[in-house]
Amino acid sequence: MDLVEQGDAFAAFWQERHLCTLSTARPDGPPHVVPVGATLDLETGIARVITSSSSVKARLIGAGGTDGALVALCQVDGRRWSTLEGRAVLRTGPEQVADAERRYAARYKPPRPNPSRVVVEIQVTRVLGNV
Repeated sequence: MDLVEQGDAFAAFWQERHLCTLSTARPDGPPHVVPVGATLDLETGIARVITSSSSVKARLIGAGGTDGALVALCQVDGRRWSTLEGRAVLRTGPEQVADAERRYAARYKPPRPNPSRVVVEIQVTRVLGNV
C-alpha cells in the first residue's frame, strides 16, 4: 500500500506526537487493546512499535509465527483520527531494534534501556480515518 498517496495531512498527523492504541486478538476472540508509541514509514508502508518480548502484545503477535497476526494501530486527536490495519510480525535483530528505537526517539523521546526489547513491525494493508 502506498501511504505517500494519503497526502501531507496524513503524513503530518503520523509525525506529530500522539499516543496510539494497538489492538490484537486473544486466542479466545476478545480484543487486547493497549496504549503504545508508534512510528510510521510512509515509503515502506511499515509501522513500528517497540515493546518487551514478555508483553502480552508481543506474545500474541509471536503466536502467529512467520505469518504474523492481524492488528489495528489507531491514534486520535479530537476529530482527527487514523487507523492502520495490517499484519504484524516480531523483529528481534539488534539492527532492527536499534532502528526502531531511533525512529521512536525522533517522534517521542529516547526509550529507556530494555535488553529484552523487540519490534512489532506492521505491514499496513488498509487505512481508515479522518485526517
